[in-house]
Amino acid sequence: MAKKRIAVIGGGITGLSAAFYLKKEIEANQLDAEYVLYEASGQLGGKIQTVKRDGFTIEQGPDSFLARKKSASVLAKETGIEDKLIRNSSGQSYILFNDKLYPMPGGAILGIPTKWGPFLQTKLFSPAGKIRAAGDLVRPRVTQEGEDIALGEFFRKRLGNEVVDRLIDPLLSGIYAGDLDKLSMQATFPHFQQLEEKYRSLVLGMKSSIAKQGEQPQKNTKGKKAPGMFLSFKGGLQTLVDAVEKHLDTDSVKKNAVLSSINKLDGGYLLKFQDGSEDRVDNVIMATPHNITYDLLKDRADISYLNEMPSTSVATVVLAFPESSLKKDIDGAGFVVSRASDYSITACTWTHRKWEKSAPEGYALLRGYVGRAGDEEIVYKSDEEIVDAVLKDLSHIMEIDGKPEFHLIKRWKKSMPQYEVGHLKKLEDVYKSVEAELPGLLITGASFGGIGIPDCIDQGKAAAEKILSEAK
Repeated sequence: MAKKRIAVIGGGITGLSAAFYLKKEIEANQLDAEYVLYEASGQLGGKIQTVKRDGFTIEQGPDSFLARKKSASVLAKETGIEDKLIRNSSGQSYILFNDKLYPMPGGAILGIPTKWGPFLQTKLFSPAGKIRAAGDLVRPRVTQEGEDIALGEFFRKRLGNEVVDRLIDPLLSGIYAGDLDKLSMQATFPHFQQLEEKYRSLVLGMKSSIAKQGEQPQKNTKGKKAPGMFLSFKGGLQTLVDAVEKHLDTDSVKKNAVLSSINKLDGGYLLKFQDGSEDRVDNVIMATPHNITYDLLKDRADISYLNEMPSTSVATVVLAFPESSLKKDIDGAGFVVSRASDYSITACTWTHRKWEKSAPEGYALLRGYVGRAGDEEIVYKSDEEIVDAVLKDLSHIMEIDGKPEFHLIKRWKKSMPQYEVGHLKKLEDVYKSVEAELPGLLITGASFGGIGIPDCIDQGKAAAEKILSEAK
């Protein structure tokens, strides 16, 4: 009897994780199975792309992952690079509103106050805005159990428009590049809704949750700063991609393999590629963006929602300067921009301050972000236009003298899936159709169950375990 052959389509972090855990489980349980990973481009990692240039370490996609989400750190340990994990410098972060940088209020978790002192002292909000936010302590619940509403609606009802527009929106929109008034609560931050269900007050729920988890922000004693919330690797996130690839069997990784069709057979699938090659497999894990998944499977299952799901285009704009060019260099990790502000950029990271050794001594590395839901036009402009727009914005804040020594722009066109209200329910229908019409084929990845690196690792591992559970 031939070995059970499992194909993973897509070599981003979800597909990489699926292949890694397939191999691990096959070897640990001595299963009569094998895997193969197909990637359309010439490199693995998907949106994780680290560039080394002139002593700079530059991320063109994500630059970190949340330390409290453990799956990425676990994968690092399993691949032998746990010692390469680094934590970000916990410098001050800012909100840009009305041409002024305001320090992020202390104790704010994703914009939700857990300490009233810093919240009342900040000048980011008006007295009326602060009073409205304090109303969360007495307001009744705004959602029913199991109800899915937009993040914007939920937070506006709980904390008021000022806190949402000036703090929560720029923070959360920075994660999803989306419209807070359309993004699904259940698909993005269900924890907030659960806190409201349990404690009624979101603020009290957050404070109680933090205390129970032992995550209370450290007090500033003896000049010591609390550790940063994010992790990366010495040498950048590409370090994780390379480590996982090294643990995979060389002949089981196929790059530059563009899949053109998936044909259902009795007991399996026939994969056809643009170069004319074919592969007969028993199972398929589709770890591709939803639009690609739709194009490949639309004639074989009712997955119309994947064609309707919106995506946002964004771009990262990296600028390298001598530190002397920054006439008003600000001590901090960076800032996010209020949507009400008249700026092209949505955020900026002072990478040379956030990550040690990301820039040579005496140099600064700035990373600007452009593009979000409803404001994507700039992503499609020329490099020169984008750089000019970003420099114009930054010069208002930092007084930059001269042009950058070099710049790198990475456009991520239609790359940010938008989990709008009803996302999870619509996905349920997609999953049911795929399960009924395409047994032994799974769809997973950033378009479905979380866009962060740990979320994608979790999804890849879960897909591998589900496929192999049928083979034991």
